[in-house]
Amino acid sequence: MAGVFRFSFGPWNIHEGADPFGPKVRDSIPFNRKLAYYRKLGFGAVQFHDDDAVPALNRMSPEKVLREAKAVRTVLDRHGLKAEFVAPRLWEDPRTIDGGYTSNSAACRRYSIQRSLLAVDMARELNTDLIVLWLAREGTYIREAKDSVTATGRILEALNAMLEHDRKIRIAIEPKPNEPMDHTYIPTTGHALALGAASVDPRRVGVNIESAHAILAGLDPSDEMGFSLHFNKLFSVHLNDQNGLKFDEDKSFGAVDLRRAFNQVRILDAHDYGRRGEWVGLDVKAMRTQKAGTATKHLSNSREFFMNLLRVSRSLNAKAVDALIRERDYEELDRMIVNALMGR
Repeated sequence: MAGVFRFSFGPWNIHEGADPFGPKVRDSIPFNRKLAYYRKLGFGAVQFHDDDAVPALNRMSPEKVLREAKAVRTVLDRHGLKAEFVAPRLWEDPRTIDGGYTSNSAACRRYSIQRSLLAVDMARELNTDLIVLWLAREGTYIREAKDSVTATGRILEALNAMLEHDRKIRIAIEPKPNEPMDHTYIPTTGHALALGAASVDPRRVGVNIESAHAILAGLDPSDEMGFSLHFNKLFSVHLNDQNGLKFDEDKSFGAVDLRRAFNQVRILDAHDYGRRGEWVGLDVKAMRTQKAGTATKHLSNSREFFMNLLRVSRSLNAKAVDALIRERDYEELDRMIVNALMGR
């Protein structure tokens, strides 16, 4: 086992605590102040939505957006940080109410592709070759509103436009089965990889697997990771945890199901994740009840839990594990794992 683990998170993971049922409970923190937390908490890279890097970019010329992105890279350098990826935010603009790439409006589809191409250009200025696509509104509330054959083709058209715009960029699709839409067209890792296989350059299309998204699809995150690792398609991960098939909770990694978290760590380590430059990304949110002065513990806790589980995994007697597998004594293997997680 020889994974190499470096950690990232996005500035949205230090947030004000607002939810659909109540206002913010903590003050906003300026982006530059958030950057000061990264190294302190043990993180080396920043995940960006396009408008995290350049707020209000829709009101700027493309040239100004790229100048602003270049200035952000200078700030990152000063903090000793890298940009892990850029993700076009295609779910908050009025032109994406009905989806971006799959909108029934041709004008809105054009806007979405243009914004995605600008995100590709921003990635170049931020010195990353990775674009993450969370297809948030690429779905429907009622199936009769859109034709799924046409919608899949439109997502593929957008994917190809980005791949052709920059021959070095890689795209990691982040699948999720629902929310904010009732039904999303690319809900699982298999769907995402099939879409990539049909693209103009399958080598440059992979996935970003989020733990909670896999759970919402009724799947185990470690199996989704293993599937994509087999095909060398796991470009990034978003680790968190989830209380069952609810809304996307983004709880601290390992806080709900320690064994499920253990198996994610174990599969990544067993198959050398990180040795090709991949980051361990977190997408976790502080509890709404957390006071401002301690509202980054969800990040440090998640990283700590990951490293503790890594130590547990690496401490297992590999020969004993292999012997139990050969003997098909899975009950004893079960006991071994549970005891290890209990520190026994």
